[in-house]
This record gives sequence, structure tokens and C-alpha cells, in this order.
Amino acid sequence: MKFITFLENAEEKIGIISKDNKKVIDINKTLGSDFYDMTEFIWSNEEYMEKLVDIYEKNEKSHYNLEDVMIISPVPRPATDILCVGLNYSDHIKESQSVQDPDKKIEVPVFFTKRVLKAIGDGEIILRHEGITEEIDYEAELGVVMGKEGINIPEEDADEYIFGYTIVNDISARDLQRKHNQWFKGKGLDSHTSIGPCIVYKKYIENPENLNISSRVNGETRQNSNTKNLIFSAPYLIEELSKGMTIIPGDIIATGTPAGVGMGFKPPKYLKSGDVVECEIEKIGILKNIVE
Repeated sequence: MKFITFLENAEEKIGIISKDNKKVIDINKTLGSDFYDMTEFIWSNEEYMEKLVDIYEKNEKSHYNLEDVMIISPVPRPATDILCVGLNYSDHIKESQSVQDPDKKIEVPVFFTKRVLKAIGDGEIILRHEGITEEIDYEAELGVVMGKEGINIPEEDADEYIFGYTIVNDISARDLQRKHNQWFKGKGLDSHTSIGPCIVYKKYIENPENLNISSRVNGETRQNSNTKNLIFSAPYLIEELSKGMTIIPGDIIATGTPAGVGMGFKPPKYLKSGDVVECEIEKIGILKNIVE
């Protein structure tokens, strides 16, 4: 069950791709609601999910042909900055230039935030920001979209706070990361967060801790791993993040990226103008972007 944000006659709408993958169910038309965007819907999702799942499963109701709409990021305006996790795959730790001792065991998650005024979606352009950065990199990550407000959430209860799962390309300017000696600026440039192509409702991903995850640049496989290789699982991350800090519906947790990012190659393989970047996660889809 894939939730999308789409444009129909240039108007932004929220919907669900039909079970046969041919149609789009308009959420506001179906519910008689007027949700402004996906984030506002997620705040109220518990009230409507039973009805929407029933409509989806019956595969009888739809409003548009999928081919007639333009899918954009499912959350073009995230509720807050993205909650990110660094160094959450062992193989990525070994290739990372920011770790002095790559064999040292990571005892606690490395958290940081990624500024996102507007997220780009599938098919949209990654801005080069020429003159500001020359080392743009890609990072395919499993994104966890929160669906319920909570604080001090136990790991064993984390699933009830999750809305669904998406793909995040945590686009990063490596030279800015080094220049500022931290990650915020280097990961926060405009258009440098790609999210999509959809959010899969949690009920339809049986085991998020066993999903193939990969990235390609111009058809060349760069990253190829599985979420079972995460050092810290999504439920554990939710427990740690929510200790003394309220998590709200629409929050997105980017769970980290595996080895194969551009900076890990010798010489590095940073993105160039015209490059096509694809991030793929099993059961979610492919998120494709083109560099300006």
C-alpha cells in the first residue's frame, strides 16, 4: 500500500496507488477531507487507516490513471528536519574518512539532523551549487516515517509509532563537511534531500530489517547491501531518539547508508552534471534523480 503525493493539473494532492498499480486513489475525495498535505494526513492517519486499507484491498475505487499524474516527493515539506543516523553499517564505517579508527565498535548511534526546506522526489533535479561545492555524493538509506506522537518509547513498542517506510537519498557535499568539521551544512543544501517515490504503509512490509538496498550511478552499481546489516535497528533507534525527546507524526528517520558511496572509492567518484542516480529498496521502489 503505497502513499504518494502527486500533481494533477498542477494541483498538489495526496493519494494511494491502487493494488493493481494502474490507478490512484485520491485520499481527500475518498474521505471527504481537506488535508493540506501528506504530513497533515499522517497526524490523523490512525482515524482513517482501517477504511483506507479496506478500499485498497477491494481495489474497486480510484480517481485517476497513474500514468496521468506526476508523482513528487511523498513528503515535500517534512514536519521537521530529517533525523539522521551516521555510521550505521560496518562496511560504511570502514570507508568513511571521518572515522579515525574504522575497526572500533560503535557503542551508541550517531545522530544528527539534516535541514530540509523542501524535499525533491523521483525524477527531480539535484542542484550542483557550483562554486559552493565540488564534491556531491549520494547515500541510499531506509527512511522510517513516524505516525504517532511519543516520548520515551520502548524498543518493543516502536512499531506502533511507525507509519511506514520510504527511501531517502542523503545527498552530501563532502568538501563542506570537511570545511565545517561537522555534517549539518554539508548535508543541508537546497535539493540535497530526495525522498520517495512513495511511503509504504508498515503493514505491507513484513520485515523492514531484511530489505535489499542499493544505489546506481549511470547504471553502475555503487551500493549493494541489506537492512539486516544495520548496526542499530529502526526500533532501537526510535527508543534512543525518543529518550527525553518527543517524536511527532511525519518525523522521518534516515537510518544510515551502506558502503559504496562516492567518497569511498580511490579516487573518489563524486557526482557530475548529467549523472543519473538511482536508490532502490526492496518492496518500496526506485528513487531516481538527475544532477543539474
